[in-house]
Amino acid sequence: MNCTLYNINKNKGIRLWALSLILILGSSLTATAQNEYTEFVRQGMDALAVDSLAKAEMLFNKALALEPTHQGSHLLFRYIGQIQERLGRNEDALATYTKGINQIPGNTNLLLDRSALYYHMGNEERALSGYSDVLELQPENTEALLMRAHIYAGKHDYKRARADYETILSIDPMNENAYIGLILVNDRSGRPREAMEQINSLIALFPNHAILYAIRGGMEQQRKQYELALPDLTRAIQLEPTNADYYVSRATLYLDMKKRKLARQDTQMAVKLGADPKEMASILKK
Repeated sequence: MNCTLYNINKNKGIRLWALSLILILGSSLTATAQNEYTEFVRQGMDALAVDSLAKAEMLFNKALALEPTHQGSHLLFRYIGQIQERLGRNEDALATYTKGINQIPGNTNLLLDRSALYYHMGNEERALSGYSDVLELQPENTEALLMRAHIYAGKHDYKRARADYETILSIDPMNENAYIGLILVNDRSGRPREAMEQINSLIALFPNHAILYAIRGGMEQQRKQYELALPDLTRAIQLEPTNADYYVSRATLYLDMKKRKLARQDTQMAVKLGADPKEMASILKK
């Protein structure tokens, strides 16, 4: 495909868990320390609610300093790590997640957070190892399976990627991301007919999902079936008219069809929707 049609990205926002989970007080705390711990956490949550990230980080760290082994501490480690990611301090976030993992061995949520950050930072080997660690603890963790399969596919290890996608679908037969991943793996590993049958079946199940038409259009374009690809990419744009990627995909198709004027119009629209002007200019030069 000519643009990234199938992305798995970690949500960079701070996920807010129920306050009550953090405020369960450990018996090891004195009454005064309990009140202080609770207040630090309350103030940290209030700061987080108004996006005062540095203040929230400071308050959560104070709570952890009071009681690092508190049963809610894994949540605070996650908050702090995600705040540090939001602030662009990825190395600090890795250290926070690692400290939490060392403090609470076997916590899969912290392992998932750290693995996602490794992937975001381009360290696929560490991410792969982390997701495998999660699956040692929880063999049916679909988030870890999906990301591990995605990494395997990127490494052209299609056998392992297919196995993980098929495991997900055995757990959740309607998991669209796993189905898409399996289709792309089959298409890239010498099973083009099977892949096309699968994408057709998926579109029949989800006829209003733009990404499916974009994927099928990309597959048809690779097969030089341009007259089939064009209506599919156009349908994707109709369903999601603000998605720049789909305009980029259709622009590359128009170039293959020797329709440079139409390709230029699509790249101009992609730029309006946030695409990089230099990248669009580069596409037109090909």
